[in-house]
Amino acid sequence: MRRLLLLCVLPLAIGCQRHGDRVLRVCADPNNLPYSNRAGEGFENRLAELLAADRGARLEYTWWAQRRGFVRNTLQAGACDVVIGVPTRFEPVRTTHPYYRSTYVFTERRDRPSPIGSLDDPRLRDLKIGVQMIGDDFTNTPPAHALANRGLVRNVVGFPVYGDYSQPGPLSAIVTAVDRGDIDAAVVWGPVAGYFARTSTHPLRLTAVTPRSDSPALPFVFDISMGVRAGDAALHAELEQFIAHRRPDIDRILDAYGVPRVEGD
Repeated sequence: MRRLLLLCVLPLAIGCQRHGDRVLRVCADPNNLPYSNRAGEGFENRLAELLAADRGARLEYTWWAQRRGFVRNTLQAGACDVVIGVPTRFEPVRTTHPYYRSTYVFTERRDRPSPIGSLDDPRLRDLKIGVQMIGDDFTNTPPAHALANRGLVRNVVGFPVYGDYSQPGPLSAIVTAVDRGDIDAAVVWGPVAGYFARTSTHPLRLTAVTPRSDSPALPFVFDISMGVRAGDAALHAELEQFIAHRRPDIDRILDAYGVPRVEGD
């Protein structure tokens, strides 16, 4: 027992269980592909598995729908210790250096004419444009703001950012609508577009949105990090080391899931 207590107070940041086993306790959504699901099919599941294997730890999940209250009911409640994907500088948590940077993308069928990439393309005025939204006023996400600023609210077809959670792959609806031709194009967060475009019936074209921001307060490119509790310096340091040393493996996982990445300015 004395040896176990000593092990538990040593800087084994990933955790301590009975018999001194290390455990990586991850906060995750059970139905949120391409990020995670209970079957372990998301790229954040793959990253968690890689991290656990790298540290010789057993992987455990606390499942919670990733929406309002997610961090409060998981990480901050002490039920788990790391969130695999959060925006860099996300204030409720202590974030690592980013391990990828992605962008919103215009998503269209390839059988359409030349690609749309700019929010200022005049063709948008004649199109039905899908946009992910949080509320019911089409003004919650950066693309919704940008299109509203350009007088295109009537062109917008809204899709809940959480999707239909009763269905598997709830985030797929906006990409499926493009594939079926229900809408002409969509402005979709890159990892979602890239993942679901791989299994579309019609080949889809993804083009990074330009400009990269409408203003400092309205960017379309975001850095993504891992997050821990504010005071968890030891685990934070382990994650930083993992990201630095496993960068090629992380990139291979992101590539396998079709996650579009962009370089810094």
